[in-house]
Amino acid sequence: MKSLRHSQRLRAKIRLAEPCLLEVSDRFWRHAQLAQMFPEFLFMMHCIIRSSVSLLNAAADSAERRADSDPICRKLAGYYRKHALEETHHDDWLLDDLVAIGNERSKVLERLPSPAVASLVGAQYYWALHVHPVSLFGYLAVLEGNPSSVKELEGIRKRHLLPAEGLRTMIKHARLDPHHRDEIYAQLDGLPLTDELAELVALSAFHTIEHLSEGLQEILDSHRIKKAS
Repeated sequence: MKSLRHSQRLRAKIRLAEPCLLEVSDRFWRHAQLAQMFPEFLFMMHCIIRSSVSLLNAAADSAERRADSDPICRKLAGYYRKHALEETHHDDWLLDDLVAIGNERSKVLERLPSPAVASLVGAQYYWALHVHPVSLFGYLAVLEGNPSSVKELEGIRKRHLLPAEGLRTMIKHARLDPHHRDEIYAQLDGLPLTDELAELVALSAFHTIEHLSEGLQEILDSHRIKKAS
């Protein structure tokens, strides 16, 4: 894989690791009671996305502190700042969607995120601040690297009779994320990564896949327990 670009190597590693996420995601989106679980999915995504801007800015801060001695960090800070601006208020979009389908805004904000979400995001802070901020590319590549299409989302909505208001943010991301994905991989290919830093980026991606899978499984398990009780 030495002759491959950084983005190609990362994509290949993600493909090897993602079957667990694809399997649980398929069970979730095809579930007969998807409509009952859908608000919990939106809540999970809100918990993740509400950290995006602060996480990107923390990574940018870390890159700026290292920039004098690290040529990679000199390239990272500006990109992370720009992407933070692009992600601003996306958590508000999701919150508006949750309110539109019947959730109380204050109750959503008061709820504790699951340990899976806290672990997912918390590890990214640790790696960005205490190892190297390039780690965040693995996280971003998974979250924004394989977006559903508008057609797929509309099919799910109609098949499960989901409220259109609940999918507004997902449809916006279906249109935005292909550009973000291409930008992420273009940025990655422009970095003089060492083998160790490439491994760190892959580790971040693997961690993201694992904990997204865990978060979806928690929703499925919680629904099964409620149904049985």
